[in-house]
Amino acid sequence: MSSIFKSFLVNWDDIPRENVSESIGRQVIHGDELTIVKLYMKSGACVQTHSHPNEQFTWILTGHIRFQYGEDLEHVVDLKSGDVLHLPANIPHNATCIEDTIDFDIFTPTREDWKLPTGNCYFSSTKNGSK
Repeated sequence: MSSIFKSFLVNWDDIPRENVSESIGRQVIHGDELTIVKLYMKSGACVQTHSHPNEQFTWILTGHIRFQYGEDLEHVVDLKSGDVLHLPANIPHNATCIEDTIDFDIFTPTREDWKLPTGNCYFSSTKNGSK
């Protein structure tokens, strides 16, 4: 095998959990071209309306979460265990947990903003405006 091949093996139990708000915790792995995140959100937790230059896939492991997305947040979808939502880059969106929820979010390219102290400003415990 070539020495230019770079890989690593990690177990989620070994990744520290960071609390980004009172009701949202996460574990993050950054690769060269993508970021994968395991989010732990309590019922009522909110991710405020935002957009980013990253394509996003959200896979619900357990729980129930409501996403609003689109230029005017005109689309509303409830996701439950097993559901996967694809959000193209630069699409405004927000989310509110209906139940305690654990999900995986996959972003490409890497979420460089999450490496900065200001990169978590849209995680909160306050209610999103809903349609």
